[in-house]
Amino acid sequence: MSNTTTTAKQLEVQRIVDVLSKAIAQHRLRPGTRLVESQLVEALSANRNHVQVALQRLALQRIVTIEPNRGAMVAQPTAKEAREVFIARRAIERAIVECIGPDVIRRHRNRITAHLRGEREAVQSEDRRAVVRELSAFHLILGEISGNEVLSEILSNLMVRSSLIVALYQRNEVPSCQCDEHQAIIDALEAGDNTQAADIMQEHLDDLEGVLDLDDEAAGEVNLRQALSDL
Repeated sequence: MSNTTTTAKQLEVQRIVDVLSKAIAQHRLRPGTRLVESQLVEALSANRNHVQVALQRLALQRIVTIEPNRGAMVAQPTAKEAREVFIARRAIERAIVECIGPDVIRRHRNRITAHLRGEREAVQSEDRRAVVRELSAFHLILGEISGNEVLSEILSNLMVRSSLIVALYQRNEVPSCQCDEHQAIIDALEAGDNTQAADIMQEHLDDLEGVLDLDDEAAGEVNLRQALSDL
């Protein structure tokens, strides 16, 4: 009985963590957005205790900050943290790319092809939220198919933190992560040239960081029910 209860709680906490992480990654919740517990309970049809545990877990991951007398809010990474996150991404994503051989690409060809098509369709639609979702998902897919769960888990956290950084510091409204670069990475991996794939990934991340400036932008009021719907 106790184990069943514990497992159910863990699953529910993870659900809340996943929904909030996804909302942040898709820029539905911007840096500095207040995460009012009562509103989260209502929006997610969740237990307050589960919401509190989820927020604490996100705080440990540096995705949320919790301050006395102010409660929880979406983290606002500093410029120093932004640079450090991209340094970490370069190391992690190079390692991920180096794990992927041509056989892995062949095994996951249908998924990769469908995803790259979805990227192009999102870009053509000019739906910023869809573009952010699809382009970010490419990096997560590489993490998943690499077969290294530790690298994949680390990347998942870094990608959410990167989304906060982009939301704060990107100079323009056009996502700089481009489909052609993703295709070039896949082509190199399919050819068995992991060094070239890693080099393209490094240049790709350099470009992403290169469009950032360091002016903070405060978040406005957000309707949590609307932001978290359909996640």
